[in-house]
Amino acid sequence: MALSDTRGDNERFTPIIARTRSVRQPIAPIAYDCVKLIFVRHGSAILLSEFGEKHVRVGDAIALGANTLCGSEPEDLITVTTLYLDRDFVIDQVFWQYAAVLSDRLDARDFADDLYSEPAQVLRLGEDRAGMLTPWLDELVALSIDGPSPQRFYRLQALLFAVLDVIIPYIATTPVRQTPTQRKATDPGTPRHRHFTPLRAEAREAAELLREAPAQRWTLPDLAEAAHLSPSQLGRVFVDAYGKTPMTYLATLRAERLARLLRETDLPIEVAMREVGWHSRGHAARLFRQCVGASPTRYRQLVRQKALP
Repeated sequence: MALSDTRGDNERFTPIIARTRSVRQPIAPIAYDCVKLIFVRHGSAILLSEFGEKHVRVGDAIALGANTLCGSEPEDLITVTTLYLDRDFVIDQVFWQYAAVLSDRLDARDFADDLYSEPAQVLRLGEDRAGMLTPWLDELVALSIDGPSPQRFYRLQALLFAVLDVIIPYIATTPVRQTPTQRKATDPGTPRHRHFTPLRAEAREAAELLREAPAQRWTLPDLAEAAHLSPSQLGRVFVDAYGKTPMTYLATLRAERLARLLRETDLPIEVAMREVGWHSRGHAARLFRQCVGASPTRYRQLVRQKALP
């Protein structure tokens, strides 16, 4: 999902979108190209992601990194408010938060990847603490429902920061180097000037090729040739753009499509695996579990259990 609001022929971008909705039907695992913060307002569900199977209820929040698969099996009804945050916007905030030890935005991206190394987390805030967030979440939804408004952007951002101030202590982090001396010891050279760089067109082109034909037997050299870069260059610009290597991104796409086949068809699992481009059942099962949090067999069992009257 791109964080944009399209009206007619004019596409308007905003780094923050908030939406509240109630869901009764299962949602197949899907990945978004943005950071997602999901707050359970009512009801409960079984969630499937890289953390495995987890039960979520009122008082819980879910933090998902960009391009991280997540699916849900509501228990009757669940109401959630979801914040969609542009990944570069999030990295900018990390950059300014740790400006004393970071040299530029590329440095901030690596730092953020190290610090927030778990891309899928359930945050047990508790009903009282989650209740504090309710008026802020409602206002965020109201401000973003009709598309971006430059005049209200700072209010939108202030509300987001208030929410983050509450939930950040609950997000698991990994120790990283946090002083200039430590960083210099492991990253020698003169400090770079702080700068901001646009997303490379080649990275977008490579991602589009993978999305259009995930079942193709892609190799990194083949993809790099199509994008007119060397394999090492493509790997670097792709990770900068999407936070994952091209082959990991491809695994996410295949897992998403395999989940849809397991949910919507009666194809034997091995046949469904081949349909999405995986030709080794063991390899496919391992990657699917990493992306979705359950084996293909277990996922199909969950889907069919939900479908029973």
